[in-house]
Amino acid sequence: MSENATAALKEWASAVEAFLGGDTILALRKGGIREETRDFELTNESFYFFPTYEHQKEHLLKEPYRRLVAATKAEWTPDAPVVPIKAWAEAVEDLLIEDEERLRALSPYHIWTDDYASERLHWKRTKPLHCLLLRVYRFEAPIDVPNDPGFAGCKSWVRLPIGADRAALGRPVLSDEAFARKAADIQEVLKR
Repeated sequence: MSENATAALKEWASAVEAFLGGDTILALRKGGIREETRDFELTNESFYFFPTYEHQKEHLLKEPYRRLVAATKAEWTPDAPVVPIKAWAEAVEDLLIEDEERLRALSPYHIWTDDYASERLHWKRTKPLHCLLLRVYRFEAPIDVPNDPGFAGCKSWVRLPIGADRAALGRPVLSDEAFARKAADIQEVLKR
C-alpha cells in the first residue's frame, strides 16, 4: 500500500458488511456536503473502510441487504470509544457514470435500490457519479481506532491514526478469479 494508506473512505456500516460478504465490488460516490472540493475525488487508490451508522436507511438498500442495517446498528453506540476497522480496499477502476441507462445497467452489481442510485446520479447534476470497482481485503480481527469528533460530518474521507503496514494483514474477500469475473462482467455491461 502507498503512504496514503491511512486514508479511510466513510461508508455505511451495512455497505461495508456487503463488501466483506463479497456481495458487491461496486461503491457509488458523489461526494459529501462538506467535501473540501464540494465533489468526490478518488484521492487514494487504497484506503481503509470507515464504517458510519447514523444515516443508514433500510429502504435505500435492495431487499436482501436491508437486514444489514439493523445488524450493524445493534453493535454501535454514538459514544463508543473506538471504531472497528474491518477492511481496506484498492480502487481498481473509477467508472464515471453520467446517464440513467448506464446506471440501470449496473443495477445487478450494487446493493442500493434503483431509486436511490438514480437520486445519487442526479444530485449535483453536472458532476458524474463515481462507481468504484473495489478489491476488498478483510482483517482477521478488527483494528480498533479511537473515536474522534473529527471523523464526524458529511465528507467522504478521514485520516486514521494507523499505519499503512497494517493493511498487509488483510486477506482478499474474493479469490483472484471471482474478483476478475465480477469486474469483467461490470466492464462488459457498460460497453453495451
